[in-house]
Amino acid sequence: MPASVPRRALIAVTSAHAQLYPNGGETGVFITEALHPFEGFRKAGFEVDLVSETGKYTPDALSMTKPWITDEELKVYEDKNSEFRQKLDNLKKPSDIDPTKYGLFFASAGHAALIDYPDDKGLQEIASKIWEAGGIVSAVCHGGAILPGVKDQSGKSIISGRKITGFTDKGEEELGALAEIKNWNRPTIQESAASAGAEYVHPPGPWAPYQVTDGRLVTGVNPQSATVTTEAAIKAFDAL
Repeated sequence: MPASVPRRALIAVTSAHAQLYPNGGETGVFITEALHPFEGFRKAGFEVDLVSETGKYTPDALSMTKPWITDEELKVYEDKNSEFRQKLDNLKKPSDIDPTKYGLFFASAGHAALIDYPDDKGLQEIASKIWEAGGIVSAVCHGGAILPGVKDQSGKSIISGRKITGFTDKGEEELGALAEIKNWNRPTIQESAASAGAEYVHPPGPWAPYQVTDGRLVTGVNPQSATVTTEAAIKAFDAL
C-alpha cells in the first residue's frame, strides 16, 4: 500500500432535501446508507469522518421506517451521544477537510443526492484528490450522482470507460419517483453514468444487494447494498 494512502475514510452525505413521498415525507440522507459504511469502516480499523457540501443534512423520512431500518439501527441514529450521530450532527464542510489525510471516499445517498451531488464542487474536488493520490472512491445507490464530477488530472470523469452500478431506472419506476426526478431537472443514475462515458452494469434486480468493483472504483445499487459496497471498498483499499 502506498505510504500516502491513510487508513481513514470520508463519508459524504447529501445536504439537499425535497418532497418525494406520497405522505409528504422528505427525501434527504438515507440513514442506513451512511450508518452501514460508518460502522463497517470503523470495524475495519478506519478513522471515519462525515462531510456535506454545506455542513448540514436532513434525514430521509422513508429511511427511518421499517423495513428500511432495524430497531437497533434506529436506536443508534436516535442516540445523540452515539459516535455516528455526533459526527452526523457536527458535519464537516469541504473547507474543513484535508484530502491528503484520507485514503477512501464514500458517497452515501438518498434521492436528495440527485439534487445536490452533481453541483457539489467541494465534495467532488475532495474525491478527485483522494483518487489522484491513489485512494478508493466509492458510492452507493444515488451516491453515484457525484461521480461524473469527480475528475482525474486530465479533466475527465474517473468513471469514463469504467464499470459502475447504482440505483436502477426500474427501481425509480417502482417507487413512482421518475416524475419528481424530472421535476428536479436531474438525470437518473443510469442516465448520468451514460453521459459520463461509464458502462452501467445492471444488477439482477432493483432491490438485491449488489456491487461492482472496477479497480479503485467501487459502487453499489441500493440501500440493501450499503454493507456489501463497504466491504468491497475495504477489500479494494487493503489491496492497494
